[in-house]
Amino acid sequence: MYETSTAQKWLDTSQYPFQSNYFATTYGKMHYIDEGEGETLLFVHGTPTWSFLYRNYIKTLSKQYRCIAIDHLGFGLSDKPKNFVGTPQEHAKNLSKLIAHLNLKYITLIVHDFGGPIGLSYAISNPENVERIVMFNTWLWETKEDKDAQKIDKILHSSLGNFLYLNTNFSPAVLLKNAFHNKKLLSKQVHNHYKKPFPNKNSRYGLLNIGKSLIGSSNWYGELWQNAVVIKDKPVLILWGENDDFIKINNLEKWKSFFSNKKTNAFDAGHFVQEEETEKTIEIIASWLKEQ
Repeated sequence: MYETSTAQKWLDTSQYPFQSNYFATTYGKMHYIDEGEGETLLFVHGTPTWSFLYRNYIKTLSKQYRCIAIDHLGFGLSDKPKNFVGTPQEHAKNLSKLIAHLNLKYITLIVHDFGGPIGLSYAISNPENVERIVMFNTWLWETKEDKDAQKIDKILHSSLGNFLYLNTNFSPAVLLKNAFHNKKLLSKQVHNHYKKPFPNKNSRYGLLNIGKSLIGSSNWYGELWQNAVVIKDKPVLILWGENDDFIKINNLEKWKSFFSNKKTNAFDAGHFVQEEETEKTIEIIASWLKEQ
């Protein structure tokens, strides 16, 4: 197992000034932060990010709310077990166990990318315990017929794709940067915080496994979508990057037609709205939470 004991050597604590907490799972320690008091905001990331993605949100919102942000097993400051299957279904089980362990009630879920199906699966199974949803670019339906997803899946199942992911740290080093609409907004220092959790081949299997789940878990996404009616009327805030080449604008239209009680804000940004439109989106979230 690759462990993260050296993490503090590269972690800028002025950017990420939070106390680390760990939750024991069958395959290793899952890292999370738990800051502030009040109603619970639960932040769920996708790939190849970790709770660092939400650092500025937590700095501000923890003044009024209890902010909990996890690092999925295989990501961020969590352990990187090579033998963990790393599908979103398994990440969702870990999330559910942590919620029960912390006895979290009346949660506001904040989700992005793979964190969408991971977090929303909890909401669909426990609708009485999720009050509101804040959603960045994500999806919750079958992917196996999607042409773009098929292209990605083909690469990930090739020897070249495996080599790039495991030997070159391709996902955070290259794909993350390419997912920015304005690449100038990704500083070298911030980019390092997305690359450094994965220093060697053995630490990168989580990236590869979740990537393969884009289509590999298609049936699971489809089941969630069929059962999503239980969250249809929840208050939902959608914050969407319109220039996302990975999760494209047609997905936003699908969400807008599904939710009955939604507020939507679109931005001239790519996949990582949290990095490109930080200040605006924090203000919008803070205002929206007060309105509910």
